[in-house]
Amino acid sequence: QVHLMESGGGLVQPGGSLRLSCAASGRTFSTYAAGWFRQAPGKEREFLAATIRSGSSTYYADSVKGRFTVARDNAMNMMYLQMNSLKPEDTAVYYCAAAEKLHSIVVLDEANLEGWGQGTLVTVSS
Repeated sequence: QVHLMESGGGLVQPGGSLRLSCAASGRTFSTYAAGWFRQAPGKEREFLAATIRSGSSTYYADSVKGRFTVARDNAMNMMYLQMNSLKPEDTAVYYCAAAEKLHSIVVLDEANLEGWGQGTLVTVSS
């Protein structure tokens, strides 16, 4: 099984940028599709971005398309989420997770997602 740990969150002003990191350990990260999710207070967890095993294809939720970019470095067992043009509604705890199939990530099939870390808090506020 893979284990993931998120980092890089913090307080940022509206319009600002942050880069989140997801460090993988355990089973070989390159054998998994992987993605990013977030959960805002009082809301359900939502899918944000996903990448296939090689990282050559990426997928985004409409809410972040054009603002967020997901990338992975399998040699370093890392995945990243570059977040630009941040808005107050982006405030949430951000998580990464992995799955055998990309579809499980895009539809947030929690039964088939693994590696959840403790999350990293992103606060967008002036």
